[in-house]
Amino acid sequence: MSSAPDTKELEFARQLRRALDENTAALPPATVDRLAAARQAALARKKPEPAVVPAFAPAFAGAAAGMGVGAASPELNTASKPRRFALRRFALAWPLAALVVSLVAIAYWEDQQRTAELADIDAAMLSDDLPLTAYLDHGFNAYLSRAR
Repeated sequence: MSSAPDTKELEFARQLRRALDENTAALPPATVDRLAAARQAALARKKPEPAVVPAFAPAFAGAAAGMGVGAASPELNTASKPRRFALRRFALAWPLAALVVSLVAIAYWEDQQRTAELADIDAAMLSDDLPLTAYLDHGFNAYLSRAR
């Protein structure tokens, strides 16, 4: 999924690396020593990468501020404490409720599919030319499984 310029740049980098690798054996030892010293100096001057520490924030911190539950004024904080607690409980309960509803819907849909499949099988058996006793015969079932 890369674009043509990216592919061309990667190919150029590979060709350049290959050419440099092939010609390193031909370098005089003094040049190799100077290159090694320059590399060591560059590594010594390199700035350390900043440590990335993940910051965790409550999931609804921004949403609660928009609902008048934030720290706008001290009197709002004391008066809306029960409301904020109820919102927090609701925020934790709605994903669980959505999960339960979706599981019930999936179970109902699968039950309907199974019922429809059984009805199709029953209709095929009743409309077939064979008598129902032929399906109860184990030898006939073995013949059907080999014939397929």
